[in-house]
Amino acid sequence: MQYQLSFSSLHYELIKNHLFPGDNLEAVAVALCGRLNNKDTHKLLVQEVVIIPHSECQRTPDFISWKTERIEPLIQKASKYNYAIVKIHCHPGGYEQFSSLDDDSDTRLFSSIFGWTDSDFPHGSCVMLPDGRIFGRVFFPDLKTESITKINIASDNIKIWDYSNHTNDELEVGKRTIQAFGEGTFNILKNLKIGVIGCSGTGSPVIEQLVRLGVGKLVLVDPDKVELKNLNRILNTKRADTKQGRFKVDVLNDAISRFDLGTQVEVFSSNIYDSTICLHKLAECDILFGTVDSVDGRDLINRLSTYYIIPYFDLGIKLEADGKGGILKIVGTVNYLQPGRSSLMSRGLYDAEDLKAAGLYRMYPDQFSDLVKNSYIKNINVDRPAVISVNMMIASYAVNEFLNRIHQYKVDESREFAQTTIDLTEGCFIHRSEDRLKVDDFLKSKVGYGDRKLFLDLVELSNQHHEKMG
Repeated sequence: MQYQLSFSSLHYELIKNHLFPGDNLEAVAVALCGRLNNKDTHKLLVQEVVIIPHSECQRTPDFISWKTERIEPLIQKASKYNYAIVKIHCHPGGYEQFSSLDDDSDTRLFSSIFGWTDSDFPHGSCVMLPDGRIFGRVFFPDLKTESITKINIASDNIKIWDYSNHTNDELEVGKRTIQAFGEGTFNILKNLKIGVIGCSGTGSPVIEQLVRLGVGKLVLVDPDKVELKNLNRILNTKRADTKQGRFKVDVLNDAISRFDLGTQVEVFSSNIYDSTICLHKLAECDILFGTVDSVDGRDLINRLSTYYIIPYFDLGIKLEADGKGGILKIVGTVNYLQPGRSSLMSRGLYDAEDLKAAGLYRMYPDQFSDLVKNSYIKNINVDRPAVISVNMMIASYAVNEFLNRIHQYKVDESREFAQTTIDLTEGCFIHRSEDRLKVDDFLKSKVGYGDRKLFLDLVELSNQHHEKMG
């Protein structure tokens, strides 16, 4: 079992500012965390933070003592909903391990917490260092511990600290990537698990680039089979695949296997609305790429990324033909979504009526035209033209934007590129900063919720609750 911890930027910055006020004394905060509890991965997902005021603590450069009354409401919630409690304190001197004083303090704290709660699931303790790096461990009811192997921060710049001690024997394969971004970034890539939802014209070049860059694990999701009309833009497909009725994800999986570059792949030939097993596997990922056309699909990925604190890159392309052999408009947009900030809906890509229409089309495709005619729902474009040159350009921009988030190379701050629209007909790039985009207050309230009795709080997924991985 791997134990991981994820923060949104909102909670990470709150904790960092509190722990390091500039006085070089220890400080402490406590987080309430949702959980992802899969067979091989257990994630703690920060959803609420209580900072312990400095005035209520006895503080020295290497010790802190504090009263726990302030966190009793968190413990009550943890007991009621099976959430986790994570204590986070600082080592202002930069000491990179738990001290004997930390061991004693943690033992007393978690002995008390397990006395309040009735669960065998772990709680956690972490240390933040002056540079913002975090390391940690989880405690079990018998007060034995295990290390937290990965800590993720979903922020303007994606921070990932991997403590799994995986050795990398593929340095020659990654030589050019290392020359450009350094061995540290290449090692991050090798230890990443990335989900790609939509493996067609835009998804396949995204996947190709991620594999060539050395990403360690991929989860590929697409319900469709290869058709003749796909062959002009899906990499690694051929006419024989259409004759054999092969799923796109299987064709791409075979291609990646032939590359033999070390990337492990899991595939799901299903719609994400049809399998909570697939959704739980995506929830294990460190990064998500969405290249789906449907409004409801994009909305579901956005919700998943929020509940499980996963950075999400959404790719969209609009190509308008005039019906006479000409082109009216070619536009592609890459949206970077971080939990607790703006969403695809708050950015105006669609509204509640669009979401309703897309859902009805997915559930009742044969009746869709009648529903539109009778004005029950808004019309939606269900078949857009696509061209490989446009798809590959947007895919390449998205992957480069991802690289900038884990290894910043742009002169401007990463938050300036929360949304980038590439208008090929006008010949321009249009960037929008996160600061100019409206926060989605609804989704903000769901950050770090993790596993719920009603998965993602969506009734239409409730009939699949028995599918949960475990």
